Amino acid sequence: MISVVIPTYNEEKNIERCLKAFEEQTIPREDFEIIIVDGQSSDRTTEIAENYADKVIQQVSKGVGGARNDGAKIANGEIIVTTDADCIPYAEWLEVAQKHFEDDNVVAVTGFLDPFDYEGMRKYETYIYRLLFGISNHMLRVFSVTGYYHLCGANSAFDRDTFLEIGGYQDLPYSDDIEIYKRLKPMGKMVLDKRMKVNYSVRRIRKMSLWTYIYTITRNDFVTMIMNGKPTDDGYARQDYS
Repeated sequence: MISVVIPTYNEEKNIERCLKAFEEQTIPREDFEIIIVDGQSSDRTTEIAENYADKVIQQVSKGVGGARNDGAKIANGEIIVTTDADCIPYAEWLEVAQKHFEDDNVVAVTGFLDPFDYEGMRKYETYIYRLLFGISNHMLRVFSVTGYYHLCGANSAFDRDTFLEIGGYQDLPYSDDIEIYKRLKPMGKMVLDKRMKVNYSVRRIRKMSLWTYIYTITRNDFVTMIMNGKPTDDGYARQDYS
């Protein structure tokens, strides 16, 4: 079984379109469960989620990474798949991930992000986002050849036992996807599959500004990956984007 873990906080405008996408998955509904881990939302997020999810729990651990860890701890599946409440997974998302775990050596699978949520944007701005995400996806492919994987929480799958063994995600404002890769690397094989895709909302990036986002992410990824440090700037992760 697959357990899909989705952290939420005041996502009443987005959670339903995310959860409805699971009705279109190419594997049977009984082959996966949906776990919502809510961070004390003050809107109708949990009320909406209860119409679709198998489990809706309140978060007890700190941060978005902690929410994913809370979900993994109560999961029934051997595979943990994570995404965000404002993402929309492609129909074959779970099937692609599941097939890779037929290899017992695989501990993590990740894929590509396609940007969306362009409402109110000028046409040239949408082109910029598509171009930059296209470059980012290409770089993921290049890095994977060298054995480096960017395990984005919006689009990654893990062997549950291994995920729990290493302690799951750490509570970091940025670059937790790189930090967890470093701990998973000795545990087994990781896979990048371009068919494993989600539509990724750019609403957070738009509020922060694209160029500030690029600078902040690049800087913190460098600190985490190259300098073996921890990112300190939490502006992106802690804002209210509802």
